[in-house]
Amino acid sequence: MPLRTAYDAVIVGGGHNGLVAAAYLARAGRSVLVLERLDHTGGAAVSARAFEGVDARLSRYSYLVSLLPKRIVTDLGLRFETRRRRISSYTPKGEGGLLVDSESASRTRESFVRLTGSDRDFEAWQDFYGMTHRVAQRVFPTLTGPLPSKAALERIVDDAEAWSALFERPLGETVEARFEDDLVRGVVLTDALIGTFTHAHDASLLQNRCFLYHVIGNGTGDWDVPVGGMGALTDALADAARAAGAEIVTGAEVTDIETDGAVAEVTYDGDATGAGTVGARYVLVNASPHALAGLLGEQAPPKPEGAQLKVNMLLNRLPRLRDTAVDPREAFAGTFHIAESYRQLQAAYDQAAAGAVPAEPPSEIYCHSLTDPSILAPELAARGMQTLTLFGLHIPARLSAGKVALLKAVLAQLDAVLDEPITDCLALDPDGRPCIEAKTTADLEREVGLPGGHIFHRDLSFPYGDEDSGRWGVETARPNVLVCGAGAIRGGGVSGIPGHNAAMAVLEREQAV
Repeated sequence: MPLRTAYDAVIVGGGHNGLVAAAYLARAGRSVLVLERLDHTGGAAVSARAFEGVDARLSRYSYLVSLLPKRIVTDLGLRFETRRRRISSYTPKGEGGLLVDSESASRTRESFVRLTGSDRDFEAWQDFYGMTHRVAQRVFPTLTGPLPSKAALERIVDDAEAWSALFERPLGETVEARFEDDLVRGVVLTDALIGTFTHAHDASLLQNRCFLYHVIGNGTGDWDVPVGGMGALTDALADAARAAGAEIVTGAEVTDIETDGAVAEVTYDGDATGAGTVGARYVLVNASPHALAGLLGEQAPPKPEGAQLKVNMLLNRLPRLRDTAVDPREAFAGTFHIAESYRQLQAAYDQAAAGAVPAEPPSEIYCHSLTDPSILAPELAARGMQTLTLFGLHIPARLSAGKVALLKAVLAQLDAVLDEPITDCLALDPDGRPCIEAKTTADLEREVGLPGGHIFHRDLSFPYGDEDSGRWGVETARPNVLVCGAGAIRGGGVSGIPGHNAAMAVLEREQAV
């Protein structure tokens, strides 16, 4: 069916943020067209049968949910749910480890005492995350409103100590002042390094920005499991957008945006659609600022550098641990930290910054199917099979060419805390191939358009702005071109927030006319 010649809004990219924007605008009665270059919607928030002939739907790229506001789920009537993980994290050390049980403070205290010899760091842990929880309750609601100034957000936080620790001073200073144990310090710091190549004392506070977004989600900081996999969310969003009247065209890659600030023309091409041009009053771009510059014919900013390795696995069974006091079903139900002591994180950063694969690459592992077995076919679940997701830190794009060496290095660190090699637990596909795949930053750029493999499209920003940031943090120099993807201020992660804010910016402007 031929497309219309003009729309109220054309949305470039059918990832979750673009679909959120499309659903809000279409529900408000606007004509909306979504153009997606791939043959499916979802972007990096998809579920996939990663292994040929095996009915297990893995969240292939992104895999947990924290930042998606409940109001977006409610506003759009999404049939989507998450489940909370009881176990927050497990970090092995020698024959023991640190288990953080979200529902049992006494059990967590006991684990701290076994690890450190006292409850000092447990008390510090409780105090520190009590502080971040209070900040989360105050900051998170601001993410779906007009962008506050720095001074306004500081007033909202209304806690001088918390503001200094999270917004003003390098996070390493706070971590070192509050915690004594090297392993405990590392567990705290990891949230500052997810997909972010930096260190504890970075004067730019990049680590603080990353940390903040990892602890404020929905006012709790909980990282929840998407039931049905991440694709369940984007499928629900696509359904909501279509039900509201939005058109979604896949296999259509946008190649050019021309605008005079009032009206725009969007040119696209694709094997299924052919070439075409459509007009729009607004263009909302669910792509990186680097890609947007190219579409507008402007000089692109420097390409950002992602810093991670994603490994997906399907196991016949969970591996045995060296720590016999912890059930693997609990250890892998939360975030399983590997080689993430404070010293190990700094050493890995230093080695990677020098261009070498870290000797002890840090990573985090999680078993989705323990919380949500629905991602496995019933016969797989009945056999006790499980998924395993590994997210490697401090593996910047400059190292991505050596995928085999990277995979070998991270699996060696995992094996070091197991009582058996992880390869002994891998399931095989019908052709006898091990069910394991690795995705480097180069893979992420090629497959889902993440510049330099950067999962946030660019370095994260604090959730406040200045006179150049625009009212919603989505504006560009072109009045009718808005960013609705992770590169917006308050972007990054599976949140839908940039999509919501771009849609609100359009509707607010129209109401003002």
